[in-house]
Amino acid sequence: MQDKKRIDVDGDNFYIDLVFYNYVLKCFVLIDLKLDKLRHQDIGQMDFYVRYYDNEIKAEDDNPTIGIILCSDKKDTIVKYSVLNDNKNLFASKYQLYLPTEEELVREIEKQKEEFEDKK
Repeated sequence: MQDKKRIDVDGDNFYIDLVFYNYVLKCFVLIDLKLDKLRHQDIGQMDFYVRYYDNEIKAEDDNPTIGIILCSDKKDTIVKYSVLNDNKNLFASKYQLYLPTEEELVREIEKQKEEFEDKK
């Protein structure tokens, strides 16, 4: 069985897949691994974890906690209408089970550049 970070809130146990402390950024980084597509419940769960760490765990001089959800698929509409759209410390990203080709990497980089420029 995989070790997860257990947190107890009002007698209920919750489990975060991976918890790191980044000494350069001076903040906690929480990672949730999802085998399926991203669901709004997953986003709410990570938002809960991040808020808990910010209020109960991090030190006063730490920077805000970062939450990352890695999933097999994510739909832009779910992101658009969730706290991921407004929260600068919550992220969701799709992972791949294989290494992409060079052409796929170039296309993805160009796509990301365009999306970044559109948000400016």
